[in-house]
Amino acid sequence: MSKQIHLAAHFPGVNNTTVWSDPRSLSQIEFSSFEHLARTAERAKFDFLFLAEGLRLREQGGKIYDLDVVGRPDTFTVLAGLAAVTEHLGLAGTINSTFNEPYEVARQFASLDHLSGGRAAWNVVTSWDAFTGENFRRGGFLPEDQRYERAERFLRTAWELFDSWRGDEIVADKESGTFLTDPRAGSFAHRDAHFDIAGRFNVPRSPQGRPVIFQAGDSDAGREFAASAADAIFTGHGTLQAGKDFYADVKRRLPGHGRSRDELLVFPATTVVLGDTDAEAHERAAHIRRQQVSGQTAIRFLEQLWNRDLSDLDPDGPLPEFDPVPGENTIAKGRASVRRHRDPVATARQWRELAEAKQLSIRELIIEVTARQSFIGTASSVAAEMNRFVQEDACDGFILVPHLTPGGLDEFADTVVPLLQERGVYRTEYPGGTLRDNLGLPPLRDPRHSSRNAS
Repeated sequence: MSKQIHLAAHFPGVNNTTVWSDPRSLSQIEFSSFEHLARTAERAKFDFLFLAEGLRLREQGGKIYDLDVVGRPDTFTVLAGLAAVTEHLGLAGTINSTFNEPYEVARQFASLDHLSGGRAAWNVVTSWDAFTGENFRRGGFLPEDQRYERAERFLRTAWELFDSWRGDEIVADKESGTFLTDPRAGSFAHRDAHFDIAGRFNVPRSPQGRPVIFQAGDSDAGREFAASAADAIFTGHGTLQAGKDFYADVKRRLPGHGRSRDELLVFPATTVVLGDTDAEAHERAAHIRRQQVSGQTAIRFLEQLWNRDLSDLDPDGPLPEFDPVPGENTIAKGRASVRRHRDPVATARQWRELAEAKQLSIRELIIEVTARQSFIGTASSVAAEMNRFVQEDACDGFILVPHLTPGGLDEFADTVVPLLQERGVYRTEYPGGTLRDNLGLPPLRDPRHSSRNAS
């Protein structure tokens, strides 16, 4: 029997995805844009809408990074608003475990799960840079080797808060017309190296019990964290074989945590460009990538690796012959601008070799090395290729990242989705009432008997 494909939508805002110059590109902060994308995703029977969030605007060369969205509304506020205009779509928010506290985050997600009827999801992320930490009252930051340790304890603590309500503590008193509460309801006490809290959690158990947990780390520690605690993991692998290798690796880790293969889904982020012919689609895709990576943007990306001002370089010229500046990154500030390469000098060498082999300019090289996984072609060929990835265990579904906001999913919803449905690999109706149901995840274990709740 064929595997069923899962689909999700990403509303960009902290990357170079959106083509700002396209006249169809509308507001990135008005609620109408979020609503349009969410309604399209629900019309196409997507599992969830995913919002990314940064805790501080990035800076480069002392100026606000030109690809950040200034004025982006708070994630919980947007998701709560979307809960009122959708019925089935899951609502996933990126919330940081480094600069927040378990009680407030658990309370916000439990409330969202109640308001949405069981559709909340939490993408657990970390930060370690002091620049972001300056925004918070205690400042500071965590060394990189401690960020997943805190994230794991943060998540386990939040689970204790969610599970402090069993679900049967509130009963109606028919004589008085009031509700009676078991005095033990919401009681918690948690103490470890990161948290020392005790009291009562004041939000009763929500429809899902806990939000669906997402994780987006690709490091070994990130994969292990996902295998131990997440319901789904996001990845950026761009080829079939790389996806299959990643899929096999995270799935093999699950038994070590007492979990089965069906308890963790794998979602790569992907873009889709459609055309009446494959040739037309590839022409459109090349045009979109050049719109996404202007000459100025290409230089900004290059500066992040070289760690120095390169504004005097011609983006249509060759890469610099000198090496990156070693040590702490001082040209780029902010969580999403920290160095993604552990050995910048080695990466620069690889980029030079690639540029020489393909005769690429700086801009052309950046277009190539920053591209995400893409499906390019006719609706029929895209549907076939997406299905191939899922059936060959390169993933369980996809998070679609449109290059236009808010109408970037409309064409996919109208052309590709019906073809997947015809193949019998994609739903025609939502099967359940909660996000966990629609993702096909196993029911949560009883919090009173689950070893996964142990502190």
